[in-house]
Amino acid sequence: MTTRRSFLGRTTAAGVLAGLTASPAAAEDGRGSPAVGAPDVRRARARDAIVAVNSGMRSHYAALKADLIARLSPVLVVQNDAKGGRFTLVHDGTQESLHPVGEVFELAKSVAHAPLGVFAIIAPHLSGRVPNIPGADRIDPHDLAMLAFRDTTSTDWIAPLRQYADTLAAARRHLDRAGIPPEAAASCAQVLDGALAFVKVSTEARSFDIRSFEDFSRSVYAGIRTTMRYAAEAQITGVQGVLRRWRARIGEEAWRDLYTVVLSQWATSELNQNSIIIGPCMNPAKVATHLIDLPTAEPPSDPVFVALDNLARIVQDNIAAELVFPSDRAAADALKGPQDLLADEILDQLGTPEPGAPAYVPPGGDGNGACPVTRRGQEPRRGGAAYDL
Repeated sequence: MTTRRSFLGRTTAAGVLAGLTASPAAAEDGRGSPAVGAPDVRRARARDAIVAVNSGMRSHYAALKADLIARLSPVLVVQNDAKGGRFTLVHDGTQESLHPVGEVFELAKSVAHAPLGVFAIIAPHLSGRVPNIPGADRIDPHDLAMLAFRDTTSTDWIAPLRQYADTLAAARRHLDRAGIPPEAAASCAQVLDGALAFVKVSTEARSFDIRSFEDFSRSVYAGIRTTMRYAAEAQITGVQGVLRRWRARIGEEAWRDLYTVVLSQWATSELNQNSIIIGPCMNPAKVATHLIDLPTAEPPSDPVFVALDNLARIVQDNIAAELVFPSDRAAADALKGPQDLLADEILDQLGTPEPGAPAYVPPGGDGNGACPVTRRGQEPRRGGAAYDL
């Protein structure tokens, strides 16, 4: 069968136009034979006409969103970063951006991340076998095998680990002059000293394993907890302070309608540190709908635009949902929220009562899993591959 793609690929623009406008009697080649692919062209034209409905909707919806972006106010945009977050207040066409969190936050978290820095260097050289350690049952063997992809006899890790140790040692030498509170500084010293000791022992022995790394990480955990406490205190003080100042500036009436968009990576999108602090400072009646955690794959180059672009979509969806689905509250809620509009129907057809219900059935297990699926009015497929849909 000649597809639309192959038909257009073999034809000039003029020929395509003629093929689309000529009558069936005229759709002949140079020898008087019927042109190949005419039914496919008619089908493609019909489908294009139908798809144009959605294309038109998207075009008009995008235009509405563009107009709405310029009108959104007041909006608080938070881009999580190593300094505790870049905060931007958008209000009546103006913007103000700043980092409100004190430097202790960044310094304390920087030292607390030392074990992760060591881990990132040695991880590919770990054994792919889960050792007998506390929490071994929480390690996915497949995840470990994917991560530990280098030969355990390789010593390629020694040079980068020693280089990172130079960074740790420099931080240790300057620690007392950084202006960190004494208790926090002592905890930072404990973490840095523990990391340096692990590097020294491992590089001299030219060997390490999961157990030796776990011994190191356990030895500095108390220090990490203290640095976390100081980081949290700095976060709360800084964020609450700027929120009080901005609230006083725009007034209570505007603050009651404040939208907040917190951009973060997926790993910190739930119970995000800034969202936890900001929520109680917002209008309690609207925080459930106006505080939006927005996971991003990487920090966007323009976080304010990304936040406003997504917020505009949310705002117009909130109104569209009630007007497009006035007789179906469930469908309206789906359009208003992060749930896909087809989710309920797909769950129903798959026979899965709730999202997250078990779908995988081990080989030889009883019952019907999601692959293969049992559709309504259809028996499960017999034979064939387990993933054949």
